[in-house]
Amino acid sequence: MNLSQEDWASQLEGDANAVILDVRTEDEYNDGIISNAINIDIHQGPVFVSEIEALDKSKNYYVYCRSGARSAKACEAMNELGIENAFNLSGGILGWDGEIVSP
Repeated sequence: MNLSQEDWASQLEGDANAVILDVRTEDEYNDGIISNAINIDIHQGPVFVSEIEALDKSKNYYVYCRSGARSAKACEAMNELGIENAFNLSGGILGWDGEIVSP
């Protein structure tokens, strides 16, 4: 499910069951993240799938990438792998006006 920057941030803020997932490359991740994000690179193919399969399916996942395209694909894959609540940050970290921190 695609959420605007505002909806993603406000829904995340009130969600005690939230996990923030950054699906960018390790280099992109190291350039700065949304606080508390974990990194699983979507370009890792089978590694990405196995790491997603290992996640707690009862959690709510707030997913982002650079512009929103990779994270949209990641959310679709997560839904197919049994994770019902995956929320894509439309516009990605490029459009993020919240805090960006070092990993």
